[in-house]
Amino acid sequence: MTSLLEAERLDAFYGASQILHGVDLKFSRGEQVALIGRNGMGKTTLLRSLMGLMSGCRGSLRLHGNDIRHAPPETISRLGLAMVPEGRGIFGSLSVTENLVMAARAGGDGRHDSTLAKVFDLFPRLHQRRNNGGHQLSGGEQQMLTIGRALMTNPDMIMIDEATEGLAPLVAQTIWKTLAVIRSEGIATLVVDKDFRSLSKVVDRMVMLSKGCVVFDGTPDALASRQDLLERHLGI
Repeated sequence: MTSLLEAERLDAFYGASQILHGVDLKFSRGEQVALIGRNGMGKTTLLRSLMGLMSGCRGSLRLHGNDIRHAPPETISRLGLAMVPEGRGIFGSLSVTENLVMAARAGGDGRHDSTLAKVFDLFPRLHQRRNNGGHQLSGGEQQMLTIGRALMTNPDMIMIDEATEGLAPLVAQTIWKTLAVIRSEGIATLVVDKDFRSLSKVVDRMVMLSKGCVVFDGTPDALASRQDLLERHLGI
């Protein structure tokens, strides 16, 4: 069976500095994967590479079997990949509703599963704040809005960078519950976050990066048994 998204021998660079070194990864439809590692190990660079935001990548990148290594981000998005960036990137001058509606489109296979009403059901707080501008939202509300905006593109896979960074514990719990709902819809997710224990409870697989290389790729239980890796690469 063809993987949903596949990277083979992926290298990525910032100028002359190589950040990713021969990364091999495969993602299946509906699979929830955590991407973990210390700061500066290449996690955001990997997400940016998969999304077509890095120039000069080497290796192979395929989405639904399509070669996307040289594809622009808008093409990759239309093929079914969505990204929630660390900085969120919402439009402060637009209302919550406008931020969501502007992103709305059918999925690559014509699906319209994610609608405005469905996003508001998922995030009732956004419905309450639907007429507020993006600049009037709290950090947690902005994160909900960014995830909702990604869902409005009806993607096959969502990548979320620093899913709960800087969020209050109750808001973070909302994000973790949201990931479970996304999975139930058959949407694959790749999640970057520092909360190892919470990630372990919600994902199918954990991928650990160190200095741009994959040093572990397996189940949360398998990683929990590798105390040497946890201490060396996460300080746990």
